[in-house]
Amino acid sequence: MPGLTPPSPTIQGHPIPGERLGTLTTFTGDPTSPTDLATGLEEDGYLFMRDVLDADLVRAARLEVFRQLASMGEIADPPSDGIATGTSRRMDPFEDEGLFWQKVSEGPVLRRLTHGMEIQTIMDTALGEPSRGFDLIYLRPTAVGKATSLHYDYPFFAGSAQPMINAWIPIGSIPIEDGPLVIVENSNRFSDLIDEFLDVDYTADRSNDVVQAAAYGGASDTNPIQLVTDRDTRLLTANFQPGDLLLLSMFTLHGSLDNISPIGRVRLSCDVRFQPAAQPADDERYFGEYPKGSKGGGYGDMRGAQPLT
Repeated sequence: MPGLTPPSPTIQGHPIPGERLGTLTTFTGDPTSPTDLATGLEEDGYLFMRDVLDADLVRAARLEVFRQLASMGEIADPPSDGIATGTSRRMDPFEDEGLFWQKVSEGPVLRRLTHGMEIQTIMDTALGEPSRGFDLIYLRPTAVGKATSLHYDYPFFAGSAQPMINAWIPIGSIPIEDGPLVIVENSNRFSDLIDEFLDVDYTADRSNDVVQAAAYGGASDTNPIQLVTDRDTRLLTANFQPGDLLLLSMFTLHGSLDNISPIGRVRLSCDVRFQPAAQPADDERYFGEYPKGSKGGGYGDMRGAQPLT
């Protein structure tokens, strides 16, 4: 909105001091080089790639998702703007067994974005071999006042094929005030936090309680500002645009800033995990016609399945 000054970013309600907020480093290597991609992921725990996906396809996927949410009264006209109404006619996700959210998450345009040749080629290169995307995706429409707490991904996928990479896709423009993904700088080297969840025996117990405690435990004991201050590091993010792609290792601490959009815009993004295609895709939590998800309740258990009210 012209003339409107964006509010100062916050994380979990905490204002972020200027010296503790930084910008993600844009990948400038060769996107067709497995060595360049692997080296970047190893060194920084992430790769921030600009303009590598079809921006028109991103916008079309955004419209497809928001049109379905608009049909439930949750998004105002025009749907492409992504402005929340604060109301919903959506059925409780447990009553419809998550079928509405699965339908949204498996929309044909969205799936061309999340599993199409463009991203497939990038992930093949990053893994250094043919890759396969998970059937289950994490589509996240995040309303004002909402955020994702800091966590590591590895505990959710321990025992599955490795190595594994998370592809985070901003579905449309996501300015900082809308609460984009945030990474804790150098967190791929926080051996104390990483060793803590590597010590868990996931073969003995891979229940949701164990996984959640391992993924969020060490990082959630301290508020994010205190964490980055104590470790003399920063929270890294960016103003994301259609066509951008962020790759994350399983050992990078990340979450999101708070959505504090002054116009009530919903942040829309998606997480898709990729693994080597040669390895088994038999984890029923993430593969199959009706994947169960980490909580066991399928798409109905996912945060995105909850009405935007």
